[in-house]
Amino acid sequence: MKLFLVPTPIGNLKDMTFRAIEVLKEVDVILAEDTRTSGKLLKHFEIATPMQSFHMHNEHKILDNVINRLKSGESMALISDAGTPAISDPGFLLVRACVKNDIAIETLPGATAFIPALVNSGLPNDRFVFEGFLPVKKGRQTRLEFLTNESRTMIFYVSPHKLLKTLEDFSNYFGKDRRASISRELTKLYEETQRGTLEELTQYFSNKKPKGEFVLILAGN
Repeated sequence: MKLFLVPTPIGNLKDMTFRAIEVLKEVDVILAEDTRTSGKLLKHFEIATPMQSFHMHNEHKILDNVINRLKSGESMALISDAGTPAISDPGFLLVRACVKNDIAIETLPGATAFIPALVNSGLPNDRFVFEGFLPVKKGRQTRLEFLTNESRTMIFYVSPHKLLKTLEDFSNYFGKDRRASISRELTKLYEETQRGTLEELTQYFSNKKPKGEFVLILAGN
């Protein structure tokens, strides 16, 4: 009985590791965030392992069943739509339950969006804090106020339709001259990184409609 956490490419399929393919072929079942999205990936790498849906809307409901199957001797792999499971994706609840039930866990290293965005930013990366997605409404103001004194480089995931609002909020809380870097569509054909002050980045993305997945790296205080 064992659970494998397997990262999948965030865009470029060449970032899939040999080991990841091997594990996905050998396990009894793959727990996938979206079986349609993962189905394309598995087909590309000729992986015929059966899939089961495992996402934020059903993980509480099926958790006990998954744990019981693992305890009965099955091996499983957890994958998300892109990147490393449990990083702003489902996975934490399952890992915690496995730890509680003495089920072996093995996490493979691999793709995750924030590391290349951070390294590429030109901002200090010896110490950093990963914030992921900010609360949309409730708790957003409290979180931003808390972060005004953060001295480490901060990492955020931002959806395209919230990018300009987020830049506006950041300018209000951190000052329009705070340095930042925004990476989008990492590893994909239209990969782009823009660096500058919050004011400069707001101006840039006001003139260019935000499209794709965004990682925003913000300098600390």
